[in-house]
Amino acid sequence: MRILSIGVDEELSRSIASSLRVIVDDSYDIDDSSNFLRFRNYDLILLDYDLEYNKTKKFIAKISKEYKVPLIILSIIDDKDTEISFLKAGADDFIKEPFDLDIISARVEAKLRRTIDNRIKIGKLTIDIGEEKTSYRDKEIEIKGKPFDILVYLAEHKNQVISKDRLLNAIWEEPEFITPNVVETSINAIRQKLDKNLGIKCIETIRRRGYKFCYVDKEAS
Repeated sequence: MRILSIGVDEELSRSIASSLRVIVDDSYDIDDSSNFLRFRNYDLILLDYDLEYNKTKKFIAKISKEYKVPLIILSIIDDKDTEISFLKAGADDFIKEPFDLDIISARVEAKLRRTIDNRIKIGKLTIDIGEEKTSYRDKEIEIKGKPFDILVYLAEHKNQVISKDRLLNAIWEEPEFITPNVVETSINAIRQKLDKNLGIKCIETIRRRGYKFCYVDKEAS
């Protein structure tokens, strides 16, 4: 999972990433964040309110309407009217100073848990995201690390063609330093475990476009 941290203290962002085992991208401010949102998909946005009320309110409304990504506000001031206004504009939570890592991490984790189903079940195939387990006909298949993350991402976007660049941006912390070949290696690892061992086809290569999760439970059809 990937979080966009806007204006948040870098040490706090790193601590959240370590605590929740998620990828956190740090953006300087609301204007800078547009570059991140244009090229990457996020599971949650953490925004430090810097007293630019009108800009912040418009940004919250835009995120709620266009991106539909959960957004949590960190505020340096305890102001009831601002809190109510931002929540009505589309923010999902409003946390005031003093910032406590345990509390912030717990609220972020709770929002991610409600937003993303921890289990993907398609016929006899089950992918348990929280436990990092994959099973077919109740038999566990060992797929770990980046191959598992790719399997989850493709399954979450079933029947969509996902490019290598999109997979890199969604799963690797610094995709600009990673060669696309690692995606092919991970895809092959998934196919070795699922397609060849179990005789089922889960991932289809779409020439010059990317990959598509295509598993269909034949018994249910």
